[in-house]
Amino acid sequence: MKTLTIVLGIIAFGLIIFNLTIIDFDAPFDGNNKVAVITILASLCVMMMMAILYISKRIEKKVKENK
Repeated sequence: MKTLTIVLGIIAFGLIIFNLTIIDFDAPFDGNNKVAVITILASLCVMMMMAILYISKRIEKKVKENK
């Protein structure tokens, strides 16, 4: 599970970098720029969810150790 979260986080980070190169910052909400902005936001959401999953697994492991 840890490997999956890391791999998905790296893929999401790569998508953010790729889409940042596509955006025309003079008009970020026109045409293909909308798709790039939405993809960046979705990738940020994925990174946050993977971080939450990773932290919850660490908490679960600590709780099991204390029993």
